[in-house]
Amino acid sequence: MEIKELLKIGLEESGLLPSNEQIDAFMTYLSELKKWNKAYNLTGLEKDEDIVIKHFLDSLLYLRAMPPGEPRIADAGSGAGFPGIPIKIMRPQTAIYLIEPSQKKTAFLRHVIRRLAMEKIEVIESRVEQIKVNQELPLPVDIAVTRALFSIGEFIKKAAHIVKRGGSLVLNKGPKVKEELKNLRGVHYDLQTVTLPLTGITRYLVIVRLNGEV
Repeated sequence: MEIKELLKIGLEESGLLPSNEQIDAFMTYLSELKKWNKAYNLTGLEKDEDIVIKHFLDSLLYLRAMPPGEPRIADAGSGAGFPGIPIKIMRPQTAIYLIEPSQKKTAFLRHVIRRLAMEKIEVIESRVEQIKVNQELPLPVDIAVTRALFSIGEFIKKAAHIVKRGGSLVLNKGPKVKEELKNLRGVHYDLQTVTLPLTGITRYLVIVRLNGEV
């Protein structure tokens, strides 16, 4: 099966109806990721199919935790742009901040943004815990997401200060999530069980609700 067709089927299985422009944007992103990966070591995945499923489609699971409208989103530890850039491709009006401390990775992120002619998306070269609202980040965001290897507790400590009161933090976790949740105290969260398209693999979206006390 052609990789473009695989992507389209995966998106439809996710409940998304992509335009031809969105499919083309993902194909350009895939091409640039593979090109830059040789020198910049952006991902350990090499096969097109793995990148489409384990990066693109996995990133889009976060849309299940997004409210309608245009929430402001921060992607903490964005790396090569996951989940921020796939979310941006499918929700182009959403304002997104890609937060990444690695200079090589931020160079790649800026290149992809230019290549895809994206607007309302900004790269911040910093660790999320060092960001100050009203400085590097103009305003608090509605939602902070991450695919970085933060535990839930770590992510709350590192990122809660950039999220507005009543906003949320969203993490995408594997089967060990139950152990992590056992150790959380005084945290309000929802747990969504979702299936990674084309695989049957179960993922868990942890949505931490912030009420201003964290």
